[in-house]
Amino acid sequence: MRQLVMGENDSGQRLDKFLTKALPLLPQSLLYKYLRTKRIKVNGKRGDIAYRLAPGDVVELYIGDEFFAPEDDPLAFLRAGTDLNIVYEDDHLLAVDKPAGLVVHQDESGTPDTLIGRVLRYLYQSGQFVPDKEQSFTPALCHRIDRNTSGLVLCAKDAATLRVMNEKIRDREITKRYRCLVLGTPAPAHAVKKAFLVRDEDTRQVRVYDRPVPGGRTAVTEYTVLESRGDLSLLEVVLHTGRTHQIRAHMAHLGHPLAGDAKYGTAKENKGLPFRHQALCAYSITFDFPTDAGHLEYLKGRTLRVAALPFSLDQQ
Repeated sequence: MRQLVMGENDSGQRLDKFLTKALPLLPQSLLYKYLRTKRIKVNGKRGDIAYRLAPGDVVELYIGDEFFAPEDDPLAFLRAGTDLNIVYEDDHLLAVDKPAGLVVHQDESGTPDTLIGRVLRYLYQSGQFVPDKEQSFTPALCHRIDRNTSGLVLCAKDAATLRVMNEKIRDREITKRYRCLVLGTPAPAHAVKKAFLVRDEDTRQVRVYDRPVPGGRTAVTEYTVLESRGDLSLLEVVLHTGRTHQIRAHMAHLGHPLAGDAKYGTAKENKGLPFRHQALCAYSITFDFPTDAGHLEYLKGRTLRVAALPFSLDQQ
């Protein structure tokens, strides 16, 4: 028999959801059978599937050792880098400015140096994250941006904050503004454009259509030209939908690919420009919160911004 004592980050979860995370090797069919047959108990009583865990609850597991995952290296994140540009931090939330070229999570390259790795290393070394005390939660990124896009990424330090942030992002109660350099000058200077995007899994590119197509997902992109100089324009972009490569693909479809974008632009268009990747930055985040945000209500109306863009109109 093993016992798990619930902490703050375990609380509020349904018992079955917690067990699915804590025991990934236990088949769902057995999980529910063990609950019915009292091989999984809470505070000495049969565990109810829908029971909401509270701090201090004791979950007793009368199950075989084969259902407990072997220990991976709990400190693997210490192999990540230490460079972390923190824009904002409080007890619940961390906002960092990710540099272009850094992946947010481990990808097929297997590199240990990821944004989440750096965040976990920072939280661990500052005493804010103690892996041995956590059973079902690890500080997590609330959203992601592409490897070669720079800018703001939010990280939740606790489970309650991750739940609220996921809900607010899903319900579009957080406004993310991007800035980018594009080739040419879009006209009009401000517009809200609608298109339909289809992702090609083979090429990992997005095709853009002006009319509905099978498998097409609606994409609404709002842009404002802030300044134009020479062959480039600086734009601020707000996404009213969140689609893969939306800004890059949509602006290229409108005839104004992002400077340095080899995927949606062409070598000829980028010839002579000093950009190694798309000139795109997740510039600011505003916590609009038209509905209740619980313990994060103090963020309502606040805007976070990067200190400086990593590109400019002078780079041409």
